[in-house]
Amino acid sequence: MTIKVALAGAGAFGIKHLDGIKNIDGVEVVSLISRDLAKTQEVADKYGIKHVTTDLKDSLAIKEVDAVILCTPTQMHASQTIACLEAGKHVQVEIPLCDVLADGEKVIALQMQTGLVAMCGHTRRFNPSHQYVHKKITAGEFNIQQMDVQTYFFRRTNMNALGQARSWTDHLLWHHAAHTVDLFAYQAGSPIVKANAIQGPIHPTLGIAMDMSIQLKAANGAICTLSLSFNNDGPLGTFFRYIGDTATYIARYDDLVNGKEEKIDVSKVDVSMNGIELQDREFFAAIREGREPNASVAQVLPCYQVLHDLELQLNAG
Repeated sequence: MTIKVALAGAGAFGIKHLDGIKNIDGVEVVSLISRDLAKTQEVADKYGIKHVTTDLKDSLAIKEVDAVILCTPTQMHASQTIACLEAGKHVQVEIPLCDVLADGEKVIALQMQTGLVAMCGHTRRFNPSHQYVHKKITAGEFNIQQMDVQTYFFRRTNMNALGQARSWTDHLLWHHAAHTVDLFAYQAGSPIVKANAIQGPIHPTLGIAMDMSIQLKAANGAICTLSLSFNNDGPLGTFFRYIGDTATYIARYDDLVNGKEEKIDVSKVDVSMNGIELQDREFFAAIREGREPNASVAQVLPCYQVLHDLELQLNAG
């Protein structure tokens, strides 16, 4: 069976998914949705996608569409995920699942009602670097004492990863912190029981904090320190230092080194070195096998509960 897919969002991240899906057998993108029809058509032509539209409803009305991947603005994620499930489509929504906890809870309630596959793009669970560490943990060879994480960008204007103007505003807490909050609990194998946050000044035009610091503690005693900034004029991205009882690992996307910066070969960890492709493979495998995927909306909900509590702290402060 070929899984027919509609992809919403032809920007930087949508293209990463299209590139990953090219390597996956038995999957075909049949519809592409984005707000600028001319640019959407240009991307569709490049990837051989026959149907283009600016309205998700048009794609959801296509009977042959089995599944939808949402790479749309954060503020649309929960409502669009609900629309997909109501249309009887499996859905993978890019991180974050929501920026209001109650909306995420509605998604999970509907997923449980429909039984459809609903997954959130928590890519760090799938990057070979983090998978390598996870396998060490599950084998009982490594336990996290502390994670030290830096999420740094230079984004003083509203631009995306391709340097193009965004139609929406990114968020350090609900988007970028979500990666680390979820990964910390996942790798520690223990729920987060304590969380603190402070933030810097609010940007006068973007209306968001450009700098943030978060502390987390898991029930098993592991701790995490996360620093986030949109002001960093230097190496960009997220860098994870795992300090454990038997080793230290530093993960930079799909690459991994030990504490002495000696490279660790992660090329055999999974069938690809591309975390986005591996994330998509899990989504399609879960559909075929009729099972819950890794990073299902239910599995990642605790992350958004923590983010909600941190938002309340920051607002009170």
